[in-house]
Amino acid sequence: MGGPMKTLIDMHTHTGFSPDGEGTVQQSIQRAKELGLAAFAITDHCDCNFRYKADHYGDPEALKDGMMYGSGEYAPASIVAQYEASQHLEGLNFLCGIELGQPLQDIEFAEEIASDKRLDFIIGSHHQNKGKDDFYWIEYKNMDLPQIYALLDDYFKEMLEMCKWGRFDVLGHLTYPLRYIQGDCGIQIDLSPYEDIIREIFCTLIQRGKGIEINVSGLRQKYGKPLPDLGYVKLYKALGGEILTIGSDAHCTADIGRDISAGVEMAQAAGFKYLTYFKKHEPKFIKI
Repeated sequence: MGGPMKTLIDMHTHTGFSPDGEGTVQQSIQRAKELGLAAFAITDHCDCNFRYKADHYGDPEALKDGMMYGSGEYAPASIVAQYEASQHLEGLNFLCGIELGQPLQDIEFAEEIASDKRLDFIIGSHHQNKGKDDFYWIEYKNMDLPQIYALLDDYFKEMLEMCKWGRFDVLGHLTYPLRYIQGDCGIQIDLSPYEDIIREIFCTLIQRGKGIEINVSGLRQKYGKPLPDLGYVKLYKALGGEILTIGSDAHCTADIGRDISAGVEMAQAAGFKYLTYFKKHEPKFIKI
């Protein structure tokens, strides 16, 4: 992808401060400059249920999610690095961000991070149900469909509660579990039983002045579709939603800006005329 992207934004990216990410803040900023993005955010992980090291929870380091422990150290370090970079930065509309995962599983820590005045932008994400593994790690092929749907029942219920809490700007990747259940394992899922609760999630966000993202990472993965897909973006718009961001969910600099143009096309197909970025949690709109 070459040339300027002055109407394109990437509001969901990671650096090496995320345990599953690579690269530095400066490398990410340089890549965003090269692409000519109209707005760019770094949103490193802050999985609130992994605030401390594994031994604090009495867990072995070898757990599948072992890398994510210690967010109380790596997330603030990312914020510091981003803020320092922003103080002498020219030629890029750079937003200091964080991806706040599972905030209700350690609400005190989540409130502490969400109150950090250096942040422009917070994504609220739900990667794992309380007491369960991240959806990334679950062995779906060893489960029957009722067990998988039970996980999804809890997923959307916990997501709704997170949206009612609302200390974030945009809800991350609404259909996150499908990346793994459907994309990696090929198990077809019917989300129609969840239409009512998804409507409630959207209405809660809209009432609180929050938005959703089109997370285009699924386009470069086996799933092959953005998270969520067009139907849900249309539903959000039909319910009165106006705040929409687009994010690559890049975990390396090479993926920054990747497939963002496809996300813009989806936004247009859903009836959106503007994309949104946030400065100190205030929405700013860019005409598509």
